[in-house]
Amino acid sequence: MMVLALTIGVLVAGATYLVLQREMVRIALGFLLLSHAVNLLIITAGGPERRGEALGSVLDPGSTADPLPAAFVLTAIVIAFAITIYLLVLAVAGRRGDDLTDDLSGEEVPDDDVHR
Repeated sequence: MMVLALTIGVLVAGATYLVLQREMVRIALGFLLLSHAVNLLIITAGGPERRGEALGSVLDPGSTADPLPAAFVLTAIVIAFAITIYLLVLAVAGRRGDDLTDDLSGEEVPDDDVHR
């Protein structure tokens, strides 16, 4: 249980670092790490030590696994995939913008130096 908590903490710390960066691709990777951390948190909240087989030998509700955390994680995976794709499209579209200023110096850049 402690290993899961430490893994979630490391993923959240890495995600926070990446989300606070300037590049859009790093922000997208940060959200991807954050989604993995949330998925682990949901599974952990479901109680991995109490979870048995999906369907036990006898269909006793006390011995079968709770399907709700798995359903939440599947939904979270789909949402995280959609957000990641959206952020990556924004990263590509942001490079094609007609902003001709250099982000660091504020000086104008000639058209041939702009990444298109």
